[in-house]
Amino acid sequence: MATAMLMLLDDMNVCSLEELIDVSGLTDAEVALLVDSGVLLPVDAEASTLVFHLRYIVVAKTARRLRDDFELDGHGLALALTLLRRLREAEADLAAVHAQSGNPHPDLVGPPGATLK
Repeated sequence: MATAMLMLLDDMNVCSLEELIDVSGLTDAEVALLVDSGVLLPVDAEASTLVFHLRYIVVAKTARRLRDDFELDGHGLALALTLLRRLREAEADLAAVHAQSGNPHPDLVGPPGATLK
């Protein structure tokens, strides 16, 4: 019987470059390009051995899926992941503005004329 291990993909724990490559399915060259482009940020870029916060496992796995699904090269991956990050940041900023103004976020309101029960 296989046992499952629960791991929090956070900024408290780290993994090595080799572990990131192994878990993600990306090549060494693809990970290096994503590091060089700032998509994957090592804990200490000047260290002789690179380690990454575990949240970058999600980013690397997303990169692999984008590569496989859309046949993207490394530069295409970097661009797509940068745009996705910027979109998430813009959505978070917009949600914060809506929360401060007291207006509900448009996605939380039904179509015009509808009443919420």
